[in-house]
Parts: sequence; C-alpha cells; structure tokens
Amino acid sequence: MVSEKKKESLKKLKAEMKKYPVIGIIDMHNLPAKQLFEIKQKLKGKAIITMYKKRIIKLALKDSDLKDIKELDSFVQGEPAIIFSNENPFKLANIIQKSRSKRIAKEGDTAPEDIVLREGPTSLPAGPAIGDLQRAKIPAIIAEGKIAIKKDTTVAEKGEAINKIIADILAKLGIEPIEIGLNMLAAWENGLVYTKDVLFIPTEQYIEDLKNAARDAFNLTIGINYYTPQNIQLLLGKAYKEAVSLAVHANISTKETIEPMLLKAYQEAMALKNKTGG
Repeated sequence: MVSEKKKESLKKLKAEMKKYPVIGIIDMHNLPAKQLFEIKQKLKGKAIITMYKKRIIKLALKDSDLKDIKELDSFVQGEPAIIFSNENPFKLANIIQKSRSKRIAKEGDTAPEDIVLREGPTSLPAGPAIGDLQRAKIPAIIAEGKIAIKKDTTVAEKGEAINKIIADILAKLGIEPIEIGLNMLAAWENGLVYTKDVLFIPTEQYIEDLKNAARDAFNLTIGINYYTPQNIQLLLGKAYKEAVSLAVHANISTKETIEPMLLKAYQEAMALKNKTGG
C-alpha cells in the first residue's frame, strides 16, 4: 500500500513533468553534496534538479501520458534524480559538461581513462616519497633535488580500480584524475529520448563529422555525375578533358586535339623507329 506521503510525492512529480519540455534522468551516485550545490548554482535559471525515490520516479513515468516518456524507465538506476529544463537537451548537456570538475582519486575509484605519469621531474622533493613510487613499480630517481620519473608509466588503466598506494601517489603529485559532475543518463524532449552517448558528443566532433559528410557527398556527386551548383565547374572540366581524350584516341582533329594528336603521332613514330632500328 502506498503511503499518503508517497502519493503526494507522486502527484507533485507528475505535475512537474507537465511543466517542462525537457526531462532528464540523473544518477547521483558518488556526487558529493558540495559539488551538487555548486552545480545547482551553475544551472540556476536553466534547470531544476529534484530527488525522488526510485519507485516514485518509475510510477510517475508509467502513469504519465507524455509521449514515449516511459522509455526513460530503463535509465532510472543508482541514486536517481530528475532534471527539468526549458533548454534543449544538447544545450543542457553542454552546460552540465562545462560544470564538471576534478578531484583527487580515492581507493576504489575507477580510472576514467588510462592514468599515465609522464617522464620528467615532479614537484616532490627528494625524500621518502621515492620509496612509495618504487614500491608501486614506478621508475623514479633523484635529479637536482627533486624526484623524477624515468619514463612514461601507466599506473591505472581505464576501468581499473585505483588502489590505495596509487591513490596516495597521485594525491602527492597533485594529480586529480576523477571527474565530478552530473551523470545524466538520458533526456526526453517532446517524445524523443536522447541517451548519454549522443548528448555528450563534443561539439568539435559534430563539426568534423559534418565536414566529412559534406566532403563525401561532394565526392559522390562527382563520381555519379550528379550536377549541383557546387560541382558544376568541376564536372564541366572533367567532361572537357574526357571529350578531348576521346577525340585524340579517335583521331578527330580540332583546335583542342591537334597538339596532343601530333605529340601522339610523334611518339608512335619514335617507337616504330626504335623497334625497326631505323
């Protein structure tokens, strides 16, 4: 039986869902309260984040008459929250991406990317810390009073849990490999659901993809002789060269073909002379 408090929460959530054209699902797992407060400040006036019990969110999605909103159900996981916005999902994702920050690694954290210590001097003075690096199989020496790393060394691979020794070394070196921010798993906008892997594609990649698509389309039109304002000059040039080449091979004399025909005749005569030894 659903309590009155839960019924009220469900009613409130369903009412909020009808007010906004964009609704996102967030997993708040491992997001410290301090960072959440800072992110909310950055999103002020652009988006609202509210936390509900997982069951309440699922019931609200199930009971809603918003088009295809139920597709968000599979993204309700971890410590879920709802984000409401009037911004389009991609602009919202961009705001969220820019609000992300870094922190030091803790034991048990998952490496988001390969963590590599680069060859060269560190900020650490000569002392006991060199023993910590060597115990972690990081080749280190003393150079000019500082601890230096002898060669690039991967201390944690992407997806690997960071152990305490590595976490302590990274902290001493001032390296903050863990990214903190809102983990928006999906966003709904007027019947369409965009997943995380689509929402957070870098703007630069979109631009590069558009350039590649434009280039490929242009090359295709040339290949199939499809005339457009953009390729007409190139296609006419191509047709002209092909026509001249055909005329030369067919021995059709024109002002355009006379010179290459004479050159062709000369080359054939020289080849014949060489063959006959004349």
